Amino acid sequence: MTLTETTSPGQTTTLSFELELSHPREKIWRALTEPRLLSEWLLPIVELRLEPGAAFEFRAPEQPGWDGLVSCRLLESREGELLSYRWVAGGIDTVMTFTLAASASGTRLSIVQSGFNEAQKQNFGGARYGWKMMTGRLIELLGRAS
Repeated sequence: MTLTETTSPGQTTTLSFELELSHPREKIWRALTEPRLLSEWLLPIVELRLEPGAAFEFRAPEQPGWDGLVSCRLLESREGELLSYRWVAGGIDTVMTFTLAASASGTRLSIVQSGFNEAQKQNFGGARYGWKMMTGRLIELLGRAS
């Protein structure tokens, strides 16, 4: 299982990563959409519904400069293929998109966070660090979850 950052050099508005995973899409989809599993690798989640327009929140412990709240709104969901939602937290308003596709090793998971503006370089760097850490936790979860 490997994580590759696919963000274009010099890019400051869109982060992108790809993971090659040796798990079926159904298992990865559950990790992206089942609140108990999602809370284990990403952030504690409140009331995720896979209906376009549905609002939900992630609630993490407060940190300096951030109240720990991520407000989200589901934009699109195609079971086993695509999950996209608006992600608003700590002064950023971005879109998260997860795309799953079959690959030779199992499943390729693409993660894209888009919509940073040029003045949010610190947020961009923090998100880059955060996604590398959280995808590591996702890989651990997939290794032990049935």
